[in-house]
Amino acid sequence: MSPNDHLPDQNLDPQDWDAMRILGHQMVDDLIDYWKGIREEKIWRPIPKEVKTFLNQPIPENGQLPEEVYQEFKQYIFPYNKGNVHPRFFAWIQGTGTPMGTFGDLLASGMNPNTAIGEHSAMYVDRQVVNWCKQLMNFPSEASGILVSGGSMANITALTVARNSFGEEKIRQKGLKAASAQLLIYCSVETHSCIQKAAEIIGIGTDGVRKIGVNERFEFDVELLKAQLEADLQAGFLPFCLVGTAGTVNTGAIDPMEELLEISKEYGLWFHVDGAYGALAKLDPIYAPALKAIEEADSLAFDLHKWLYVPYEVGCTLIRDAKKHRDAFAITPNYLLREERGLAGGLDSINNYGFELSRGFKALKVWMSLKEHGREKYAFMIAQNNRHAAYLAELVTKHPNLELMAPVSMSITCFRMVYPGLGEEDLRELNREILLCLQEEGIASPSSTILNGKFTLRVANVNQRTRKEDMELLVREVLRIGMQKIAQD
Repeated sequence: MSPNDHLPDQNLDPQDWDAMRILGHQMVDDLIDYWKGIREEKIWRPIPKEVKTFLNQPIPENGQLPEEVYQEFKQYIFPYNKGNVHPRFFAWIQGTGTPMGTFGDLLASGMNPNTAIGEHSAMYVDRQVVNWCKQLMNFPSEASGILVSGGSMANITALTVARNSFGEEKIRQKGLKAASAQLLIYCSVETHSCIQKAAEIIGIGTDGVRKIGVNERFEFDVELLKAQLEADLQAGFLPFCLVGTAGTVNTGAIDPMEELLEISKEYGLWFHVDGAYGALAKLDPIYAPALKAIEEADSLAFDLHKWLYVPYEVGCTLIRDAKKHRDAFAITPNYLLREERGLAGGLDSINNYGFELSRGFKALKVWMSLKEHGREKYAFMIAQNNRHAAYLAELVTKHPNLELMAPVSMSITCFRMVYPGLGEEDLRELNREILLCLQEEGIASPSSTILNGKFTLRVANVNQRTRKEDMELLVREVLRIGMQKIAQD
C-alpha cells in the first residue's frame, strides 16, 4: 500500500478561483503598463549578484502562494529582461512581439492542445496559418508547409527533405551509405551557421558543405560557385542542394536569387532559400524584385517572430512538393492510428511533415496577429524598418567621425566611429567600448560583427516600436560616448 492511499485526491487548480482571477488581471495590467511605458525605460540592466544567487536555488520541496510567486517574478526576473520589446533594441535579428500576439500565446497555453494530431480547432488554425504563409510568399496552394520553432529548425526540416528526396538513393530507408559518393551542399561564406549545423545533424558533415566566397556587397559569388560545382563533379562528388540567403545576418545582403535558381536547374540541385530574416521583405516593393525567385524555390525557411513581430517562438518551412515533404517524415505507429470519425479523425497528422510529435498551439498568435493588422499593415511596417536603416546610413555618411562599413540592405546598417590618428586596434577598442556603454547605460542595444577584419557596430531593425528619432538618438550617443573615451585616453 502506498503511503498516500489514505489521502483524498488532489489537483493543481487554485484553491481560490476568485483570487487567481484577480492575480491574472494584475499580470495583464502590469504587462500593459510595461509596454505602454517601455520607451522611457532603460533597454537593459546588468543582473545583480543577489538575483543570480536567488535564481540558482535548489528545487522547492513545498509550494508558495501564487501571489508570492508572482512577486518574486516582479522582483527577480521582470526587471532584467533582454530588452527586445524596447524601441531601441537592434541586436542580432530579434523581433519585439505585440500585445495581441502575447495574448494569443496566453489563450493557446490556456487551451493547451497538442497541435500535431486529432480532430480539434487548433489543427485547422495551424493549417490556415501555413496557407497564409504560402500566400505571403506566393508559393503554390498545393505546396506543403509546417510551423516550427524558428529558422534553425525550419532549415534543417527543408534540408532533410532535400536529402531524403535526392535521386533514387532511398536515403531515408538505407541511410547515407546508400549514396554512391559524398553528398554536397553549397552556400556562401555569409550563410547562417545553422546550415552547417543542419548538415552535420543530417549526416552530410562539415566536409559536405561547400562555402563559396562573396562579392564586395557580401552576396554569393556565382562564378566561384560554378567553378566549385564543376570541380566537384569532376572529382566524383554528388552535389544535391544549393542554399541561397534572403538577407544575411551579417549585413542583410540578398544573394542573386535568379542566378542561383538558374544554376540549380542547370545542375539538377534542390534550391533552398534561407529567408529566416529577409524573406518577408517580399512585402516591400523596393526589395520584392530581388526576392521574386523565392517563389520558385524547392523550399523556403523564414521566421514569423522576426518580421511579423510575433512573440517568440515561431518559424515556417514551405516545401514546393508536398509528397516529397510527407515522404521524408511520415510514419504511423499503432498508437497513432487515424479514424474516419471522432477525436482521431480530421486532418493528416502534422507529425508526418516534421520530427516533432509534441507541438504547442503556436499558430494562434500568428492567426490573431494577422487578423488584427492584415497584410497591408505588415507590408508598411517592414518597409518602415527598411527606410529607418537607410536613414541611419544617411546620418552616418554625413558625419566625418562615422564610417559606413557595408552597403545597406533591407533593415541592417553596419557602421563604426573613426577618428584621425587612431589605428585599427585603437578603433576596434573604441567601438567595442561604445557598444558596451550603449548597452550598460540602457540607451540602445546594437550588436557587433567583423567585416573585412574590422570591428563593426551592427544595427538590425525588425522592431515595430522604432521611430526615426531613435536613429538620431543612437548616432548622438555613439558620438558622445566615443568622444568621451577619446578624451579619457
